[in-house]
Amino acid sequence: MAIPRVFISSTFYDLRQVREDIERFVRELGYEPVRNETGNIPYGKEERPEAYAYREVELCDIVISIIGGRFGTESQQDQPYSISQKELRTALDRGIQVFIFIDKNVLAEFSTYQLNKNNESTKYRYVDNVKIYQFIEEIHKLPRNNPIAPFETSADIVKYLRLQWAGLFQRFLENQQRMSEHKILEEMNTVAGTLRQLVDFLTEERRNKDDAIQSILLASHPAFRRFAEVTSTTYRVYFTNRPELYDWLAARGFKSISTANSDGSSYDEFSRLGEKGNTQTLKFVANIFDENGKLKIFTEDEWNDAWVWVEEVIDDDDIPF
Repeated sequence: MAIPRVFISSTFYDLRQVREDIERFVRELGYEPVRNETGNIPYGKEERPEAYAYREVELCDIVISIIGGRFGTESQQDQPYSISQKELRTALDRGIQVFIFIDKNVLAEFSTYQLNKNNESTKYRYVDNVKIYQFIEEIHKLPRNNPIAPFETSADIVKYLRLQWAGLFQRFLENQQRMSEHKILEEMNTVAGTLRQLVDFLTEERRNKDDAIQSILLASHPAFRRFAEVTSTTYRVYFTNRPELYDWLAARGFKSISTANSDGSSYDEFSRLGEKGNTQTLKFVANIFDENGKLKIFTEDEWNDAWVWVEEVIDDDDIPF
């Protein structure tokens, strides 16, 4: 079962104990903490170590950024930021949920910096580099995804996160209920549309009655719903033949697997690489199309969702974090 991955970002020496306490809290919740000093980040030989840290940030669901009084090591990729600052910037650029904590004394002295930032001779008590305040100023100017909370001890951070994550979970449950209601409304609208078409068909004379019925049934084909479900597609899916389906799957990132490489010839196979490195294989039985490649007509009673399915395979070579 997938669990949230939480990246803990901060300078190391001054916040070592805080990082350990936050990791313990994350583990107690059943989530997966990711931090450098425990070997969670795999370093290769092709790039600088910091590049692999930024890449790991992109693979996480949540980033906790803890800002204290030390600037830390300057990034070689994005000067004049520090590595921990660049980690936070990476998360913000990728739209990852972040939680930002700033030492209470540093945050209090930030107002002094704002009054004296044009005076280069000003000395600050709680930071070793004025770039820390410059970065905090950037964070404050962000239009979104920049929640900031002061802290004195790791207990303050744990208390804040516990409340925030509980609130996020409650919102998720509420949204799930709304999605269910929205789906019911969509299905009702689809049924109403089909009924309107049937009324038109019954009240108007048509030369080709069989074609009209086929058109009505095709408009609400259960295959469209099933393909949307297994591919997590939020918009309406529609196709009338095999080439149209192939084109749509290609647009969704799926590549066709040749018969020689597939498990059999009774169904078609497509694969794509998921967001976290997992391989998704989509399969569907071939006989949903006729010998000319046209989609066969099925009602909901005749249709079987087992005809279309997705298998996900996690690469065994990936190192768990």
